[in-house]
Amino acid sequence: MSALLDRYQRLGQGMGQPAAPLAGRLPLVSGPEKVRQAIFTLLDTDPGERVMRPDFGCGLRRYLMQPNNPTTRAAIEREIAQALRRWEPRVRLLQTAVTGTEDPARVLIEIHYAHVLDARQDVLVYPFYLERDR
Repeated sequence: MSALLDRYQRLGQGMGQPAAPLAGRLPLVSGPEKVRQAIFTLLDTDPGERVMRPDFGCGLRRYLMQPNNPTTRAAIEREIAQALRRWEPRVRLLQTAVTGTEDPARVLIEIHYAHVLDARQDVLVYPFYLERDR
């Protein structure tokens, strides 16, 4: 059990998201959940938003108001794959799929990845709206 804890500690530990106090304390997360939250942060951040790391982010907002078609979805897949390979060394990307939904303004982003430390696989599903008012 000790080796497993050491692996999770190497995945990182820090403040959880959202940063809302629970019972007077800020939430802390570690291990696979910290990696998962880091991926969400990467997807939610546009390059230029972070002063000390202006290149950090995925840039999904550039696809707002774009048509929900195979070309747009393929471009979103490429952006996500490039951002994860560049900014998240704790995971190995296995597959990224962006699929349309019944709502023409929404796509589902599905990211399959494996943790580098122990090859544990995980899936993250991220709904992304192509219209601002959603």
